[in-house]
Amino acid sequence: MLGKWRRKLKGILMEIEQPEWLQQIEEIFETLNEGVAVVNDCAEILFVNARFEQMTGNVRGDVVGKSVPHFYTPEEAAVIFEERDRGMRQGHNRFEFVLPRKDGSRLPVIIGSRGIEDPDGRQFGIITFADISEQKRAEAELRGANKQLEERQKEIDEDLVLAARVQQSLAPQPLAWGGVRVETFFQPVRSIGGDFGLIAPMDDDHLNLLVCDVSGHGIGSALVANRIYTETMTQLRRGAPLGDMLRHLNRFVMQNIGNSVFYFTLAAARVDRGGRRMIYAGAGHPPAMLVHPGQEPRLLESRSLVLGALPDAVDMEATLDIDLKQGDRLVLYTDGITDVFDGRGEMLGVEGVQKFVRETSLLPFSEMKQAILDRVAEWREGPPNDDVSLVLLEVA
Repeated sequence: MLGKWRRKLKGILMEIEQPEWLQQIEEIFETLNEGVAVVNDCAEILFVNARFEQMTGNVRGDVVGKSVPHFYTPEEAAVIFEERDRGMRQGHNRFEFVLPRKDGSRLPVIIGSRGIEDPDGRQFGIITFADISEQKRAEAELRGANKQLEERQKEIDEDLVLAARVQQSLAPQPLAWGGVRVETFFQPVRSIGGDFGLIAPMDDDHLNLLVCDVSGHGIGSALVANRIYTETMTQLRRGAPLGDMLRHLNRFVMQNIGNSVFYFTLAAARVDRGGRRMIYAGAGHPPAMLVHPGQEPRLLESRSLVLGALPDAVDMEATLDIDLKQGDRLVLYTDGITDVFDGRGEMLGVEGVQKFVRETSLLPFSEMKQAILDRVAEWREGPPNDDVSLVLLEVA
């Protein structure tokens, strides 16, 4: 008699565990590329499809009839129940989690759940498992690559800091020499730049002043600028005439760098100790300005073309010979001063700088440099977009 009741109870349970609607759609579940599990309101597994077996390594007999928490750790089961409750409130749910495998590993998956109710009012859940292991592997590889990039970027940043210190160490410093005084300013638009200025006595009787602007910005321009700086210093120490120096630098860049991407402009002056005579040479550079306080600045135009691009860029008469008098001021600058735009898109240009030089020439020499920079900054909309070099000289 007892065996008869047990068989009857088993039949009732089988009917509960395998509702008719599930038997009707099992074939559909088998066609899906996602793992599927069907559970009752007690979280007991009624059905899993073949894809679920592949994903977990379990056969159905190892899974059906057991509760979902049976396969998870207590901590994982707590997450499952929390998400189940959320799904019951919303009617469906989808979240990223793991699917336990037979070997104890965890397969990363996206779990989707939806509650349904059969005609008899019984509650069931259909749970899907989408394998995202390849995505996770790709994400891990991407994180590893990003970490390597971050480490490399850190190394580059450290190198740039060092390079900026080196370049700043080469920037000319204010100087009082013989009958003249000199003020200087240098600011790259990035950590390092393609501008440089140079103040260097040639001998006891002559002082060289120079600004140079290499095309472009950043590391490439800075490397070329530093190489030109070194070669320029060598020429100045040898006492080369300014015209010969321009010709040498032009040949040097074309022969040793040989890249049409880079060219450079330059403005150089050589002043005697008494401050009464100056030789000036420009190559493709914005005109230098010679001003006596309160008067209209005289523009010293370049006689030569940009350097590093054409073999005959330097003019046969490359220099100007200029007499100076007490109070005269010379302004050398790069196009980071002239090529700035206001809010209407108008460029300051040489005429605008010429006006600023005339206005600021009435100030004490020690205040003139900052006054020019302030006026340029006031004109310019936004931050600087080019390197800036500025060298000022006053005949005492």
